[in-house]
Formats: sequence, C-alpha cells, structure tokens
Amino acid sequence: MKIIKKENLDIVSLVNDLKNGATLVYPTETCYGLGCDANNSEALEKIFQIKNRQKSKSVLVVVSDLAMILPCIEWNPTLQKLADKYWPGPLTLVVKVKAVCHLPAGVINEDGTIAFRVTEHYLASEISKQLNSPLVSTSANISSLESPYDIESVLKMFENEEIKPDIIIDAGTLPNKSSSTIVKVVGENIEVLRQGGVIVSLNDN
Repeated sequence: MKIIKKENLDIVSLVNDLKNGATLVYPTETCYGLGCDANNSEALEKIFQIKNRQKSKSVLVVVSDLAMILPCIEWNPTLQKLADKYWPGPLTLVVKVKAVCHLPAGVINEDGTIAFRVTEHYLASEISKQLNSPLVSTSANISSLESPYDIESVLKMFENEEIKPDIIIDAGTLPNKSSSTIVKVVGENIEVLRQGGVIVSLNDN
C-alpha cells in the first residue's frame, strides 16, 4: 500500500495510476471510500476481492457532474427534481441503465440498474473529473466491518490482508457523518433502500 498525505497528492499522477488499474482509498463526504476507475473491469474485480464482497452486490459510483453519466442512464423528471434539490451531496440514486451503457458488471447491477451520486467532496469530484470517468465509491472496509473515518482504522483493517488497496490518501480523521441515503427511482415512485443523512422528499420545501 502506497500512502500519500492529502497535501502531497499529485492528482495527475494519481489519475494515471487509476487509468492503469490501481485501487484507491480516498476521503468522501461521508467515510473513507474504496474505489477505482469504474470503466476498468480488472480493477473492479480487485475491489470485490479487497472487500470480500459478493459479486452480485454491485458497488456505487460517484461522478463530478451529471453530464458524465447521463448518456448511460434512463433519466426522468423525478430524477431531475431530486438532482436539483440534493446534488452535489450524499444522496445516491439507483436508476435503470440504457442498453448502450458499457460500464462493467459489478457497477451495473444484475437488475440493470446503477447506483451513483454527484459528490460534493472536492477531492473525489476532482479525481472523477480528471479521470473523465465515474469513480467507484464503496466504503473502505472489509464486508461486515464498520466503515472507517480515520486513517488508522483503514491501515489496521488491511495490514494483515493478502489483497490490499494499492494507494491510500491520508486525509486524517473525517467528520463522522452518516452514509449516503440510497433511493431507487422508478418513474415517479421513490423507494428508500438505505436511510442515511439525507431525508428525501419530493416536496418543494
């Protein structure tokens, strides 16, 4: 594991590593995230190995802006209303993908949906922007263990594991915020799959 202090980070070099298949632990607006270039199926495979996560349980992605993923998904007025109200921020939407979407299985769920959000964390956003690709953003923990909010917990979690993240961005201790709220949208209907810090309402206030 290569550990880089946030203040010493060279994003251009990091993005090059991600394009070449590196896996990354990085700070988000909630906890530390574990990610890779969402278009890199080999790196994505390693994410599942690092987390000891079932392949059938897809991972969410973050993007720097909606335009990055819009051509890949089925968009509608309900989604637009949620996007206008809560993004950028910790609301993850689960939506149907179009047939033209070429993101790999593991990002696209078995039911033909993808979970994503426009992140408000400047670093995650900038990495996605310079990568010109969605960034996988699952919590940086081994499945069944708690999500980490400080770098010591990240390092301890992976120190004895055979398969580890390639790069860790040390941003110190993060504010202990709830996970993102995950909402599935079908037409005008919304279903809360995971309640996080955002209380979702389609009302105008």
